[in-house]
Amino acid sequence: MTTTNQGSLRKIIGASMVGTTVEWYDFFLYTSAATLVFNKVFFPTSDPLNGTLLSLGTYALGFVARPLGGLVFGHYGDKLGRKRMLVASLLMMGIATFLIGLLPGYATIGVAAPILLTVLRLAQGFAIGGEWGGAILIVSEHGSAERRGFWTSWPQAGVPAGNLLATAVLAILAAVQSDEAFLSWGWRIAFLLSAVLVLIGLWIRISIEESPIFLEAVAKAGDKPEKAPIIRVIKHSWREVLIAMGARIAENGSFYIITGFLLVYLTQELGMSRSTGLNAVVIGSAVHLVAIPAWGALSDRVGRRGVYLFGAIGLGVWAFLFFAMLDTKSFWVIAAAVTLGLVLHGAMYGPQAAFFSELFDTRVRYSGASIGYQLASLGAGAVAPLIATALLADTGSVLPVSIYVAGMCLITVVAVVLASETRGRHLGQDDVRASVSGTA
Repeated sequence: MTTTNQGSLRKIIGASMVGTTVEWYDFFLYTSAATLVFNKVFFPTSDPLNGTLLSLGTYALGFVARPLGGLVFGHYGDKLGRKRMLVASLLMMGIATFLIGLLPGYATIGVAAPILLTVLRLAQGFAIGGEWGGAILIVSEHGSAERRGFWTSWPQAGVPAGNLLATAVLAILAAVQSDEAFLSWGWRIAFLLSAVLVLIGLWIRISIEESPIFLEAVAKAGDKPEKAPIIRVIKHSWREVLIAMGARIAENGSFYIITGFLLVYLTQELGMSRSTGLNAVVIGSAVHLVAIPAWGALSDRVGRRGVYLFGAIGLGVWAFLFFAMLDTKSFWVIAAAVTLGLVLHGAMYGPQAAFFSELFDTRVRYSGASIGYQLASLGAGAVAPLIATALLADTGSVLPVSIYVAGMCLITVVAVVLASETRGRHLGQDDVRASVSGTA
């Protein structure tokens, strides 16, 4: 297999990481705006709670569009190449976010405002659905097998990087603007600023080379007609898709409990300020940013499964300690609880990109990895905060929430145990099972 020199590989990692950073910058901004701004600007109703629910509904729709984006971008990424889809996904995501910043409110254009917001949110979700697969594959297929876990963990680190960047922008805006100014026009600045990141990302992505492994696979295929990759995935790689989905459940669901439901519990149950939770997430995200590549590097030494299982089992235990730490109402204890949770989450998220890449053959890798990754988000991250909130409201206790998180971890443990060890796999070899070391 042809590998890329270190300088070119770092450039490719930068091209991948900037996309995931923009993705999570946009995500964090949209989540905050949906609860603080959009309910007033796009969904003004006599009942503020209904406006908030409608606003959060557009947030949830973004998750619905992700699997479709993964399917479409995966199809063309496996047929036309990784680089083209990376450019297309970032451009689509950037345009949608920028247009949200320019979108007139309900008071100006009436019902067209929430309709257009919904369309742009769907476009965001569609683009994000294709972004992850391309970002991690372009790194996986350039680097060597020996350090693949470490190199592919950097696009994953775009999650805390995006959260930190969005938090910094919101903090600066809050410091220089009144609440009235932020609600009137200040929030738009944060969305418009994403265009800067997108332009930088496009400049980098246009200059990188296509995956050598993909080009080798295309050359081997010659003039043979290529079937739709999704058909090949369903026919030959359905087991790997299910493993990827199962492995993602605890990782994805727990993240939204740690960073999303946390705010609900602290503000509504413990009567603490929203800033307490946000500041705790900032501290945790900073540590998360370092932990993700560290776990990825460890997976290069001991294997993907061992590190992934440690994260899943650790989070299952942590779920019963997390809320007890929050109940102390001590900021530093709360920050420690969030940080510990995100470190354990990183044990799954760090090796995940390499693990999922190594599950699939080259001509279906984009489709298979994207579909497994994005479908799991519908049953995990998209609903985790809602399920946790409902459990708390119905029972008045967080014990069911802890059991819920532990249940997701159990699903992930089973999926990873059923998988074969993939560390060291030659990605240019077309038979997954023949090229994987170890047994299930």
